[in-house]
Amino acid sequence: MNALIAKERFHFHERLFETNTLTLTKAGVASNADTSSRGSKAISKRIVEILVEEQQHKINMVEKISGQTLGKQFEMLTMEFLQATFPNLQNLYPGKWSILQLGNNNKLKTSDFEQYEHLAYLSALTAENAQLAAALGNDYLVAPDVVVYRELYDDDEINQNQCIVDAEVSKMADIRKVNGGKPLLHASVSAKYTMRSDRAQNSRTEALNLIRNRKGHLPHIVVVTAEPMPNRLASLALGTGDIDCVYHFALYELIRAVNEVGSEDAIELLNTLVSGKRLKDISDLPLDLAV
Repeated sequence: MNALIAKERFHFHERLFETNTLTLTKAGVASNADTSSRGSKAISKRIVEILVEEQQHKINMVEKISGQTLGKQFEMLTMEFLQATFPNLQNLYPGKWSILQLGNNNKLKTSDFEQYEHLAYLSALTAENAQLAAALGNDYLVAPDVVVYRELYDDDEINQNQCIVDAEVSKMADIRKVNGGKPLLHASVSAKYTMRSDRAQNSRTEALNLIRNRKGHLPHIVVVTAEPMPNRLASLALGTGDIDCVYHFALYELIRAVNEVGSEDAIELLNTLVSGKRLKDISDLPLDLAV
């Protein structure tokens, strides 16, 4: 296993086990399973078994961890995976990159990026005017789980090989630090450990808000999940126009598990998602962000 992404994919799974994010109960129910669904329990358990068999990961037996805790841990591990992979693609997409777990508790908000700076002003206006708030609502402010953003460049860096800019031109270019802008949001990553129907749609709402409220270029908008059920994955992955793609934490293992213990409908639906490039593996994400 010499490839960087292959090693980091292995480490990502290892960390899921180490942090008790991916676990089994004594009854053999995986932490990402829907306990009310026989199919979900069967597929998720088989994914765990495949990871243990093929990669020799050690699985912990844990009875119950809150969904909120699992969600936060999954966000953190998704961030760590991207931090360990995407910045190494400088030959494909050079830049000064920062990758952070954002969420609702972080002081950094969407309005701290160039494309959404105006939302802070809009938020302040609606806070002072109840009628305006009622008319506009406040769902334009979103806090992605994980963000990838690009720092701005000094003129010395831009002009490193030859004189590209001077004081007379490019006075509003976003990437130029002297113009006084903010960092550029490159990607919004929604990390959802599982996809119960209501929570899955939150990702789509966040995506639509990012699309509608931006000034400038649109960042990548992706979802990373450990959801085992193809029909729930399809509820978010099918269709185009809002989310770039859904990335599964263990797609290769999911495909094998569904083929072994899933229904014919589940197998067919999963094939549709994969062949239609609406569902990819976590290892595809760093390279897709370099497009």
